[in-house]
Amino acid sequence: DQNDVIDKHTQSGLDLVDKYIKFVKERTEIEQSYAKQLRNLTKKYSPKRGSKEEQECRFSSHQSFLDILNEMNDYAGQRELIAENMMMNICIELTKYLQELKQERKAHLLEAKKAQQTLENTFKQLDYSKKRFEREWKEAEKAAQYAEKTDQDINATKADVEKAKQQAHMRAHIAEECKNDYAAQLQKYNKEQNQFYFTDMPQIFNKLQDMDERRVRKLSQTYVLFADTERHVMPIIGKCLEGITRAGTNVNEKNDSLVLIEQHKSGFERPADLDFEDYSQGINRASSDSSLGTPKGPMEMLGKKKSKPFGLFSKKSKPAATEDFGHLPPEQRRKRLQQKIDDISKELQKELDQSEALGKMKDVYEKNPQMGDPASLAPQITQTTHNIEKLRGELNKYESWLAGAGGRGDATLRYSTHSLNNNGGHNAYSPDGAQSDGSTPDASQAIYAEFDDDFEEEEISTPIGQCTALYNFP
Repeated sequence: DQNDVIDKHTQSGLDLVDKYIKFVKERTEIEQSYAKQLRNLTKKYSPKRGSKEEQECRFSSHQSFLDILNEMNDYAGQRELIAENMMMNICIELTKYLQELKQERKAHLLEAKKAQQTLENTFKQLDYSKKRFEREWKEAEKAAQYAEKTDQDINATKADVEKAKQQAHMRAHIAEECKNDYAAQLQKYNKEQNQFYFTDMPQIFNKLQDMDERRVRKLSQTYVLFADTERHVMPIIGKCLEGITRAGTNVNEKNDSLVLIEQHKSGFERPADLDFEDYSQGINRASSDSSLGTPKGPMEMLGKKKSKPFGLFSKKSKPAATEDFGHLPPEQRRKRLQQKIDDISKELQKELDQSEALGKMKDVYEKNPQMGDPASLAPQITQTTHNIEKLRGELNKYESWLAGAGGRGDATLRYSTHSLNNNGGHNAYSPDGAQSDGSTPDASQAIYAEFDDDFEEEEISTPIGQCTALYNFP
């Protein structure tokens, strides 16, 4: 029954809702900022396309770190989802609900104020009627006493006595009317007062109570929703963390070592032991007594430059890249040549398949001219034939380089046989003719191009004889 207390309590409840909305908004800002920082962090440490770090992803430790970055990026997305759901389901909804509560509270308080004002106005009318009745009753008593006094006065005339009695009667009548009016106003006030205290205000207070309880219930639901919003994404966050754990367990240090060895092994033979050169004997016979040539004297041996024994750790200038990959160590060169051969073989297979398809299409056009003009396929057939010849030349060239590097090149034989079966107009390349002229000497020289810094040229010796070559070298 204390309107001021209820007014303050309901206002305090609305203030709490507003405070909670601000709290959730700041929480969403923190989540968004956190997610943004996580995304920037993953972007900062992610390898750029074509960079050295991206090439190192073949190692399990590097790939696992990249997986961790991807999982963290997904984790940041879940934090953004938390912020978005909190903003939509709590802040926006609760703000709208708060405005409705404010309007409802204002209406209820206005209704209570109106009822209070009506009761106060009725009380004022009652008080006015009461005071008027009191005043008129006193005047009537005075008039009655004056009339009685005049009637007993022997000096008063009959007219004075009659006038005094009429005045007293009139005052008594007015007092009686005021009494009736006061009674009516009192009855009205009591009725309105009962209506106010037993009906109007209890109803208003019940409405305010219901409104406040709905506010508390809604606030309770949003408290739970605050936790559920994050709980709903916890399984996905758990999967992100499981992905990070899986990335850690996928690291294989032994496999990384094998990958590094396979990637960079050169294929060079280990250097032989150095010979002991006995300068005290005056001459070091490196060859047998039956060998040709003039033995070198001590001065010649002293002036001879020896190879550097620590070429393994010396820094070499990187030679220029060549088409036959001669700038690479033998093993790496063979791998690159084989890879190139495989790529060309795939392209050649595509061209052969296309040539076969064009041949079949041409046969169909020749048998059924209404389906198409065979002459229209001539440019495509010519272009395909040109591409096949070009790719075969490339394949032959790289296989000859691979054969010179000590590898196997059998792709030419395979595709030459395929060509004979599908396109009789093209000549097959035999394995014996796989080497291009002059390619082997260049390749063998290119193999050791990277290691020229490890060895110094020895002095040129005089010829010790002549021989006839079995093959016609250029």
